[in-house]
Amino acid sequence: MLNPLENSDSMWIPAAGRGRPLIYQLMPRSFGNTRETWVVHGSLEENGCGKFSDISAAALTAIRELGVTHLWLTGVLEQASGTTYAERPADVADILKGVAGSPYAIRDYFDVCPDYAEDPPRRLEEFSELLGRCHAQGLRVIIDLVPNHVARSYSSDVFPELSFGVEDDHQVFFARDNHFFYLRADDPGGGPPLKLPTAGKPGCTGVFVPEGKHGKVTGNNVISWAPGEGDWYETVKLNYGHDFTTGRDTAHLPGPDAVPAAVPKTWHTMDQIVAYWQGIGVDGFRVDMAHLVPLPFWRWLVKRARGRQSAVFFCGEAYDNDPAKLTDGQVLDELLEAGFDAVYDDPAYDILEGIYDSGKWANDLDQLIFSDERFHKSLRYAENHDEVRLANPQVWGGLGMQVGKPVCAVLFGLGRGPLMIYQGQEVGETAAGVKGFCGDNARTSIFDYGSLPELLKWTNNGQFDGGRLSPEQKELRAWYAKLLGVIQQPAFVAGGFYGLNFANRDNPHFGRLDGENVSGHWLYAFLRHDTITRQAFLVVANFHGHATLNQPRVRIPRDAMEIFGWATAGSWTFADRLASDWSATAARDDLECGGLALPNLAPCTAMILEIG
Repeated sequence: MLNPLENSDSMWIPAAGRGRPLIYQLMPRSFGNTRETWVVHGSLEENGCGKFSDISAAALTAIRELGVTHLWLTGVLEQASGTTYAERPADVADILKGVAGSPYAIRDYFDVCPDYAEDPPRRLEEFSELLGRCHAQGLRVIIDLVPNHVARSYSSDVFPELSFGVEDDHQVFFARDNHFFYLRADDPGGGPPLKLPTAGKPGCTGVFVPEGKHGKVTGNNVISWAPGEGDWYETVKLNYGHDFTTGRDTAHLPGPDAVPAAVPKTWHTMDQIVAYWQGIGVDGFRVDMAHLVPLPFWRWLVKRARGRQSAVFFCGEAYDNDPAKLTDGQVLDELLEAGFDAVYDDPAYDILEGIYDSGKWANDLDQLIFSDERFHKSLRYAENHDEVRLANPQVWGGLGMQVGKPVCAVLFGLGRGPLMIYQGQEVGETAAGVKGFCGDNARTSIFDYGSLPELLKWTNNGQFDGGRLSPEQKELRAWYAKLLGVIQQPAFVAGGFYGLNFANRDNPHFGRLDGENVSGHWLYAFLRHDTITRQAFLVVANFHGHATLNQPRVRIPRDAMEIFGWATAGSWTFADRLASDWSATAARDDLECGGLALPNLAPCTAMILEIG
């Protein structure tokens, strides 16, 4: 019987010379901050702030040696902020989330955050110098593109004539060439002025004077003069020539070959923004909430960006289950069709977290194993700035940093697409305690000034040698480096996938614990194989946080042997390339019936067995 979870070797392979992106997400504000202690809701002066210069050649060398190919510099664009500079007054507290401000409430798309500069008037020069250091290390640089919304205070000092909202008609809700959507007097919320949910908070009045008469729709599509605290009230939605209240049909918008003069005004402005950063030396973009923007725009923009720089990288944060998506189809597939290199794999992340926090099984991953382009073009991650920390005691079963081993071994081994590690993940950053705006939510705050306590032990006063790490943290970082090295082998970069849980659900020796009638709760296994090099690996992981899986056996069906061209061999050897020196030899018939006999799998461990 053919395995319905098998992926053939005929699918997408990374373009020659571009390789498989291994991304390290780094936020300069926290990465370079050396303050050991900080004040909750503290100012820049109280809590400090990392600088572009802190991302030194030594830091970049150490990051590259981890196996990283791409650096995502998160939050470098100038955002609304509570910090004052000589040429830039602070924003009022009512339109801020946190003292430092949200990096996704952009204030000037053509500028970078002055917090990160040693000499704020030279901030763009200092950013360019950082790009030069990254490129000298062979690292490609990604920055955020936040196309759906901007800060309520948006105004470009670099190119005032390109500021969003200039020459908009404020009297209408929607016009093709308006940058924003404008509230009408009879829209919900009691009419003007705009009333923000900040009244009574420190430094706030609940009023934003510039929108006393002409209010704007929020970034999350809320049409109200009184957005709620759970809304993106600090941002306003951009208009791409489609009235989102009329539905998802965007067929009326221009095609990918339209000249700039024929496209909606926001398209043209955003294209100039992308061209600007390409010209400065940025290599790609992580696109925020890409599914909220019309797909015709992406087909047009990506094509124009590739005309300027063929290898420019686009990765889309997008969620198909968001009812606000602008397509009736599978939005992740459609973004790839529009030209994106990769899209977020939130579903796989959710299942793995759910194994620990909501009763899911490893077998539940099987529903996400499918034979199409998206499987091999998904960006996979176990942490990012939106998600909780693996090592935080409130989440992931409270198991600590070791839980990242089975989770990342599986996530990073599934397909051929990009992979991402978030700053501090590799040393068990916990994000414990109250930081500021979001309280104690198991995440490293992106809204406040602060540092990364565990990462500071690695940065070690600018030496970036891990001198203050515990033995367990050093071992974890070395483990991640080993994992990133293994998954750059041909079987993982260009090979096919064959899931094995499907063939082992009735196998009582497949990690089954007392009281379970089906296998595959805590154990997950799959094959990766490259037909050109004939390289193959078996990946197995024990997700359980406390139980050792005693001598599990993994059956490998004849279908897999035939698909991967192994049917004529009499036996194979299996040798761990990740965390041990274990090896074994097994006969073909034994693999199909009794299964490969593995050593005891300790809690939160994984093996990547090369097959020869």
